[in-house]
Order: sequence, then C-alpha cells, then structure tokens
Amino acid sequence: MRAVVYKGPFEVAIEQVEDPRIQHPNDVLVRVTSTAICGSDLHMYEGRTAAEPGIVFGHENLGVVEETGEGVTTLSKGDRVVMPFNVACGFCKNCSAGFTGFCLTVNPGFAGGAYGYVAMGPYTGGQAEYVRVPYADFNCLKLPEGTEKETDFVLLADIFPTGYHGNELADVRPGDSVAVYGAGPVGLMAAYSAMLRGASKVFVVDRVAERLQKAQEIGTIPIDFSQGNPAEQIKEQTDGQGTDKGIDAVGYQAQAQGEDREEPAIVLNSLVETVRPTGALGIPGLYVPSDPGGPDEQAKKGMLMVSVGRLFEKGLRMGTGQCNVKRYNRHLRDMIIEDRAKPSFVVSHELPLEQASSAYEKFDKRVEGYTKVVLHPQAA
Repeated sequence: MRAVVYKGPFEVAIEQVEDPRIQHPNDVLVRVTSTAICGSDLHMYEGRTAAEPGIVFGHENLGVVEETGEGVTTLSKGDRVVMPFNVACGFCKNCSAGFTGFCLTVNPGFAGGAYGYVAMGPYTGGQAEYVRVPYADFNCLKLPEGTEKETDFVLLADIFPTGYHGNELADVRPGDSVAVYGAGPVGLMAAYSAMLRGASKVFVVDRVAERLQKAQEIGTIPIDFSQGNPAEQIKEQTDGQGTDKGIDAVGYQAQAQGEDREEPAIVLNSLVETVRPTGALGIPGLYVPSDPGGPDEQAKKGMLMVSVGRLFEKGLRMGTGQCNVKRYNRHLRDMIIEDRAKPSFVVSHELPLEQASSAYEKFDKRVEGYTKVVLHPQAA
C-alpha cells in the first residue's frame, strides 16, 4: 500500500510498504479515508525526537472497516469509524480508570501507545491506505454512515479531544475567563472547547496573523505576543487580575518573545503570570524527556527553568499529560452530529496522500495559510 514514510529530518515520501494484516482475533483492518497531519508529527519530521527513518506517520485516522478478526463482536465490514490516537487495551488499571492515554498493556515498559509515533509501540501509522486497529471493539468509535461531516469527525482522533482535555486539566467552568497560549490546531480547539464549556472570556496568544484571525472568528480575543508581554496585555483586559484558568497548547518548542529563537519554558512561565492566584493551568502541550534540538544542555534533557516559586506563591494548580481520547470522543461526536460543534473550522487544506511531502513542508513553515491538513488516501 501507499504510505507516508519518514526519511530523515524535514523529509517524508510516499512509498509502497507492506499491507497491514489481522494479527490477533480482536484486530480490524480499516480502509483509511481521512488522516490528518498533527503538530506532534512535526516534532518527528523536524528531527526533534529519536524517530528512525522508516516510520509510517499518522495517528489521526478515520475510515471504513474492511476486515474483522474472529474475536471482534461490535464491528462489521462497512462500518465507518474513527480511532483515538491512543492505542489502548481497555482493561488494564489505567484504562479501567479512564486513563487510556497511559495504557499499561499495549507498549510494554511504557505507559501509553499510539499509531505511527516514536517510542509509542509497534503500531504503524494511518497516513496510508489501510491501518490495523488492535483491541478494535474498544478503540473504534462508530460514526454515522456515509461521508457527511468527515472533516469534523476525523478531528475526534486527537485535536478536538486534546483541546477539550486542556480545559479538563484546567478545570474550566461556566463563567471562567481563560487564556490559551498557542493558536495552532490544538490551541484553537482548546479555545473553542472553552467557549463550548461556557467560558465568559477567552484570550488566545500567538504571533501568526492567520491563526489569530481564526481565533477572533470564533469569538475569542487574540493577543499578539510580538506586540508586547502577553501576560501584561491580558491583565490590562481583566482589571489587572489575570484570568481564572490557563492552557498551554504550545509545548517545548515555544518561541521567545521578540526573538527568533526557542525558549522552552516561556509559555509555562507566562501562564504562571497570566493566571490569577488560586487559578489552574492545563498543559496538553507536548513536553519531552529528551530533545536533541534543545537550545541548551538542560533543555536537551527535558529539564526546564520553570518558576515553581511563583507557582507555589500564587497557589496555582497544574494538570499535565496527553489526552485520554476515549474519555471525551463519544460525547464530542454526538455534539458534532447534533450540530452543536463544528471543529473543522481549523482545517485549511484537504489533499490527496500524494501531496503529503509538500503539505508537511508548508505546515512546518506556517506558510500559505496552512493551519491543519487532512489527507485523503483514497482520493484520485
């Protein structure tokens, strides 16, 4: 089958790779109809992880069941399904508690598995014509038949639940004011989710004009950090108090204010200053224990200079970690079905699989309005 294969830093290619096959009675094979490029894919694409050439990328996958293992009981050939990026067993201690992003079964020696991602198990990615789904009864979420709302539903694999998860981590409640740092796809989903949860005022911090425009279009207040300290800009609009809650949708590749260099802890420290005393922070943005491209030796080891003293002094709470997609995807699916949510506003480009290499390059450079790309492997 055709698939997006990582060749090395800043290079992917469409290659023929071995077709997936049923390996266990609880597997299904899915013919992929939509698969999205994620900001997390860019970390590997840029050589900022330990990813080895040959990985098939793609953890945001939607398609149609083509074949089922003999142990599968709730799925049939022809079902349209979307899969959480988390590969999970459904029965270990963490899965049973709802922490499917930290499954103890699917990737021995590590808490958590995913499709097409370094160190996340042997699961081939779905930026391809087909993908194997293990523990399929648990991992597949059924969708309405047909092709309606395809681009909304594919975002249930990762970024819509992840943005919502940022709000859960920060305990966003109706009436809260919220600051979201980062207006990439996850940041926009976090801001959108805050609005869905009844936030009274949502600020979105970034410096890319197209992203800030998207943020404004959904009713949030854009803050351009290239125009001045974002925490101070937000305080000026909150009577000097700061917001009730804050969300980091940037992670370890955060950019220094006014300079073209990375400062990995700047968003965390900015949130500490942005959120009022006794508020809460949600950190769905990715941080890693090892970063070959870190700006200094400490950052390369995943050790950052965070203002813990101020965090403590202000009595702030912090929640971290990747999203447990299964916790949210069913009710977010139902909100899409009932036209209560339309997350596809973040999608800027829908392209055939053959254009993946160009799409990666443009998305990585944030050019030509590339905010979120959905690939269609079955498109001519």
